[in-house]
Amino acid sequence: MLQHHQSRLTIRAISLLVFIIGISTSALAQISVSGQVFDLQSVGIHKATIHIKEGKKEWSLSSDSLGNFSITLPGSGNYKFTASAIGYKTFSSNYFIEQTKAVKLQPFRLETANEELQTVEVMGTNGKKYYGNYSFSATKTATLNKDVPQSISSISKELIADRQAAVLADAVKNVTSVSQSSFYNQFSIRGINQNEEGAIINGMRTRQYYFNQPLTNNLERIEVIKGPASATFSSVDPGGSINLVTKKPLSQERKEISISGGSFSTVRGALDFTGPLNDNQTLLYRLNLGYENSKSFRDLQFRKGYLIAPSFSYIPDDKTSFNVELVLNNSDSRLDRGQAIFGATAGVTDLNSTPISFNMGASNDKFNTQDLMLMANFSHSISKAISFNVAYMKQNWNEDLLEHRTNNAFAVDENNQPVKTLAGMIAVQRQQKFTTDNLSPYFTVNTNTFGLNHKLVLGYDRISTQKLRGGGTNTAQGYRLKDGTVTARYDATKKDLYQFSQVNGLNAPVPNVAHFNLANPSYTLKNLSDYIFTKVEIPPAYYLINAVYLQDQVKYHNLTLTIGIRKEWYEDFSNYKLSAEKKISQHKILPRFGLTYSINQHINVYGTYLQGYQPQGNTSSLVIVPPPSGSNFKPLESDLREIGAKSEWLNGNLMVNLSLFEINQKNLLINANDPLDVNRLIERGAQRSRGLEIEASGFIRPNWQFNAGYSYVDAIVTDDFITANIGERVQNTPKNSASLWMRYDLNNRKLSGIGFGAGVQYSGNKLPLYIRDFVLPGYTVADAAIYYRPAESKVQLSTNVNNIFNKTYWVGAQNYLRLFPGTPRNVMFNVTYRI
Repeated sequence: MLQHHQSRLTIRAISLLVFIIGISTSALAQISVSGQVFDLQSVGIHKATIHIKEGKKEWSLSSDSLGNFSITLPGSGNYKFTASAIGYKTFSSNYFIEQTKAVKLQPFRLETANEELQTVEVMGTNGKKYYGNYSFSATKTATLNKDVPQSISSISKELIADRQAAVLADAVKNVTSVSQSSFYNQFSIRGINQNEEGAIINGMRTRQYYFNQPLTNNLERIEVIKGPASATFSSVDPGGSINLVTKKPLSQERKEISISGGSFSTVRGALDFTGPLNDNQTLLYRLNLGYENSKSFRDLQFRKGYLIAPSFSYIPDDKTSFNVELVLNNSDSRLDRGQAIFGATAGVTDLNSTPISFNMGASNDKFNTQDLMLMANFSHSISKAISFNVAYMKQNWNEDLLEHRTNNAFAVDENNQPVKTLAGMIAVQRQQKFTTDNLSPYFTVNTNTFGLNHKLVLGYDRISTQKLRGGGTNTAQGYRLKDGTVTARYDATKKDLYQFSQVNGLNAPVPNVAHFNLANPSYTLKNLSDYIFTKVEIPPAYYLINAVYLQDQVKYHNLTLTIGIRKEWYEDFSNYKLSAEKKISQHKILPRFGLTYSINQHINVYGTYLQGYQPQGNTSSLVIVPPPSGSNFKPLESDLREIGAKSEWLNGNLMVNLSLFEINQKNLLINANDPLDVNRLIERGAQRSRGLEIEASGFIRPNWQFNAGYSYVDAIVTDDFITANIGERVQNTPKNSASLWMRYDLNNRKLSGIGFGAGVQYSGNKLPLYIRDFVLPGYTVADAAIYYRPAESKVQLSTNVNNIFNKTYWVGAQNYLRLFPGTPRNVMFNVTYRI
């Protein structure tokens, strides 16, 4: 027995010794490798991506603010190191590492590649900044924002994620001169209210996000190109263009899953997978999925939506690249027309007479949309100097609406006197479909003549949108007559024709749609068979834009001249392919002129002049109503004069920009505020907008990042059919606005992994869009966040608290019955898992 026991002890001792030796050998086999990523001036490159591969094993890391990096590798072997950064050529080299001690690699030196960026955007970026420092869309070439003679503000996916900005309005809070106008996808930019009810995605014109804001989890960045950009995008708003840039595939494999939940029963989920599909990394993929199911602080409101966005890039060599992506955005919700206040008179208006949650509607109202887009980009270098590019987009957009809303008037009694506890109502059903096609082939040519470097772009655009036949609007409104019909207005001189009932002890005509009781709100399921509808087909319509353009960026030493000219032909068909078809034809030459001078490696100054052009025809907005005379609305014409300075500091980690601008526009259309025809438009005249913008973004320290901006906008009416308005302030835009958001991550060892976010948004007061009888007060809203990522963990936990002090405020208004209150205090929790 003793011998057997000793034998077992010997076996255990040997096993323990083998285990210890194994651990020691493994530890000894590990190799600490460090290096640096420099530019050609030996300046460290911050946030460069270092990708390491050995067989099937891969590692990825980023350089610090001095360009340093270090990693522990498992043992000897052949390793391939690749270093990349935006604005630089990629460095790649193989190393055989066999030492068992620390290895110091020679610095990786990256060449500047401002001219070597992708001609079209087919690959994603590894940037970690709050702003993007380049744009493909502003000049149709890959150009650093610093070199573009026009103000461009950019919000990156990192800032969107840190703020948990699920929709566009939340994401653009940090953009100077951009002010939310309503609950819709509608903004005022540089004092000019958006007129074109569409969106620009990857530089391509689309329809139709106006009433509903899209999810943001498939966006790489949001670019706001300030001022008219018709020379680039065709017809766009004079104040600026919001360009949504979608995420593209990466050559490194990454996976991210995000789940959020919080106030108003909000649940969100997102998935972002990307990487190569073959060993030589010529075929890349990216898949973005998004989901939201949320209620609201607003009565009756909710949102259910999902997004599916797969993307593939094929890059067989350094001459050819191809990307194709599909974006399906489905939304089920209710259309929120805003808060109504009652009993208001000019100069004596109580914005708190109803709670900000107050809404008028029915429990079975619905607003369902589906947006499907197919996009493709192809680029091929014919030679070192010449490349051919083509972009294409196909979009189908469907709308299915049922809403009960006020008719902008009170109920009346038999003597036609208002009953101020009852709001008149209207019921609307609407279904319609749009289809949009965009085709944009163009050549880029790099050449030198007489010591001048030219970057030429020669292209053609074909843009068409068709409002398909089969759409229609059913409208129930007015008062019931004894013969069973309906009349729009009540005429007290013809009482015998109407049906009457008792209302609050008064004899009152019977409405087609029951009045909303303001004193005792009730939300019930409405029976549509109770109404008498007027049924109208939405006439099919079609517009077609053909355009050719030529642009040259001429560089001589520190001076760059950007000149361009675009010739555009516009055709608009109402009652398309019907016997009553009517055609509108317009054409326009649009010049572009900009000058950029590089004072030194940090600062560029610029000046620019642009013209804008926006036809106002039968398909230029959601529900257009031509003038009663049958004549055409004049096109909206505008111009921009701007000077400014753009600078980058701290090795490109800090951006500071300044701009002064003036925008003039004429032939404006504005809602006539007609209670009998809520869609009727009138030409108002002209306006001028002048202002100042200052923005800064970047890293104060490697663990401290921020985004800040201030704008002053003086927008006035310069011509109006109401002469008293001339010289008055333009509605729905604040004079002063500012924003700040920052994130600070603790680098103390004991507190490592903890970060804090804080922000503030200020907006000055505004006038409502359609009337001048009251003022929306200015407001300041504070937000905060806390982040936690345990050491060596792939999980980040975050909590965002928005409107910390529960400030009551309004982001915009149209009239007394359509105010748009800001969201009260709310909390969102998020967990994100990254591989």
